[in-house]
Amino acid sequence: QVQLVESGGGLVQPGGSLTLFCAAFGFTFSHYAMSWYRQAPGKERELVATITGTGSSTSSADSVQGRFTVSRDNVRNTVYLQMNSLKPEDTAVYFCNTRIYARDYWGKGTLVTVSS
Repeated sequence: QVQLVESGGGLVQPGGSLTLFCAAFGFTFSHYAMSWYRQAPGKERELVATITGTGSSTSSADSVQGRFTVSRDNVRNTVYLQMNSLKPEDTAVYFCNTRIYARDYWGKGTLVTVSS
Protein backbone atom coordinates (compact mmCIF):
# COMPACT_ATOMS: atom_id res chain seq x y z
CA GLN A 1 0.00 0.00 0.00
CA VAL A 2 1.45 3.31 -1.08
CA GLN A 3 1.88 5.76 1.79
CA LEU A 4 3.49 9.18 1.91
CA VAL A 5 4.15 10.86 5.25
CA GLU A 6 5.24 14.50 5.41
CA SER A 7 6.92 16.18 8.36
CA GLY A 8 9.02 19.21 9.20
CA GLY A 9 6.48 21.98 8.93
CA GLY A 10 6.13 24.72 11.51
CA LEU A 11 6.25 28.43 12.21
CA VAL A 12 9.21 30.37 10.83
CA GLN A 13 10.02 34.06 10.53
CA PRO A 14 10.33 35.75 7.15
CA GLY A 15 13.80 35.18 5.76
CA GLY A 16 14.17 31.95 7.69
CA SER A 17 14.70 28.38 6.54
CA LEU A 18 12.91 25.09 6.96
CA THR A 19 13.36 21.56 5.65
CA LEU A 20 10.40 19.34 4.85
CA PHE A 21 10.59 15.57 4.75
CA CYS A 22 8.45 13.00 2.98
CA ALA A 23 8.88 9.33 3.88
CA ALA A 24 7.58 6.89 1.26
CA PHE A 25 6.32 3.37 1.77
CA GLY A 26 4.80 0.59 -0.29
CA PHE A 27 6.41 1.04 -3.70
CA THR A 28 9.81 0.94 -5.38
CA PHE A 29 10.79 4.48 -4.47
CA SER A 30 13.71 4.95 -6.85
CA HIS A 31 11.54 4.14 -9.87
CA TYR A 32 9.25 7.16 -9.54
CA ALA A 33 9.45 10.90 -9.68
CA MET A 34 8.39 12.72 -6.55
CA SER A 35 6.82 16.14 -6.26
CA TRP A 36 6.02 18.74 -3.65
CA TYR A 37 2.81 20.73 -3.93
CA ARG A 38 1.37 23.41 -1.69
CA GLN A 39 -2.04 24.86 -1.00
CA ALA A 40 -2.49 28.24 0.62
CA PRO A 41 -5.77 29.21 2.31
CA GLY A 42 -8.42 29.97 -0.29
CA LYS A 43 -6.17 29.02 -3.19
CA GLU A 44 -5.75 26.03 -5.46
CA ARG A 45 -3.04 23.47 -4.93
CA GLU A 46 0.08 24.32 -6.92
CA LEU A 47 3.17 22.40 -7.96
CA VAL A 48 6.30 23.52 -6.13
CA ALA A 49 9.06 21.15 -7.24
CA THR A 50 9.69 17.77 -8.84
CA ILE A 51 12.62 15.37 -8.80
CA THR A 52 13.15 12.36 -11.06
CA GLY A 53 13.47 8.83 -9.70
CA THR A 54 17.25 8.82 -9.86
CA GLY A 55 17.47 12.36 -8.57
CA SER A 56 19.42 13.44 -11.63
CA SER A 57 16.95 16.12 -12.65
CA THR A 58 14.80 18.61 -10.81
CA SER A 59 12.41 21.39 -11.65
CA SER A 60 10.67 24.03 -9.58
CA ALA A 61 8.07 26.75 -9.86
CA ASP A 62 9.19 30.25 -10.79
CA SER A 63 7.97 31.53 -7.43
CA VAL A 64 10.48 29.39 -5.51
CA GLN A 65 13.40 29.30 -7.96
CA GLY A 66 16.67 30.01 -6.20
CA ARG A 67 15.09 29.61 -2.75
CA PHE A 68 13.76 26.03 -2.58
CA THR A 69 15.71 22.85 -3.38
CA VAL A 70 14.21 19.39 -3.80
CA SER A 71 16.37 16.31 -3.19
CA ARG A 72 15.95 12.65 -2.37
CA ASP A 73 17.64 9.72 -0.66
CA ASN A 74 16.79 6.46 -2.42
CA VAL A 75 18.25 4.42 0.44
CA ARG A 76 16.06 6.06 3.07
CA ASN A 77 13.08 6.35 0.68
CA THR A 78 12.75 10.00 1.58
CA VAL A 79 12.33 13.19 -0.41
CA TYR A 80 13.26 16.57 0.99
CA LEU A 81 12.35 20.18 0.34
CA GLN A 82 14.91 22.67 1.61
CA MET A 83 13.26 26.08 1.84
CA ASN A 84 15.36 29.21 2.30
CA SER A 85 14.55 32.92 2.33
CA LEU A 86 10.98 32.14 3.24
CA LYS A 87 8.29 34.74 2.59
CA PRO A 88 4.82 35.17 4.11
CA GLU A 89 3.36 34.11 0.76
CA ASP A 90 5.01 30.70 1.19
CA THR A 91 2.53 29.99 3.98
CA ALA A 92 0.62 26.86 2.96
CA VAL A 93 0.06 23.20 3.60
CA TYR A 94 2.79 21.32 1.73
CA PHE A 95 1.99 17.93 0.22
CA CYS A 96 4.16 15.14 -1.08
CA ASN A 97 3.02 13.44 -4.29
CA THR A 98 3.89 10.63 -6.62
CA ARG A 99 2.15 9.21 -9.67
CA ILE A 100 2.17 5.47 -10.23
CA TYR A 101 0.42 3.99 -13.29
CA ALA A 102 -1.48 7.24 -13.85
CA ARG A 103 -2.78 7.36 -10.28
CA ASP A 104 -1.81 10.18 -7.95
CA TYR A 105 -0.90 9.46 -4.35
CA TRP A 106 -0.79 12.17 -1.69
CA GLY A 107 0.34 12.56 1.86
CA LYS A 108 -1.78 14.36 4.44
CA GLY A 109 0.40 17.45 4.29
CA THR A 110 2.45 19.52 6.69
CA LEU A 111 1.68 23.16 7.53
CA VAL A 112 4.28 25.85 6.98
CA THR A 113 3.53 29.28 8.42
CA VAL A 114 5.83 32.20 7.64
CA SER A 115 5.12 35.06 9.98
CA SER A 116 6.82 37.46 12.35
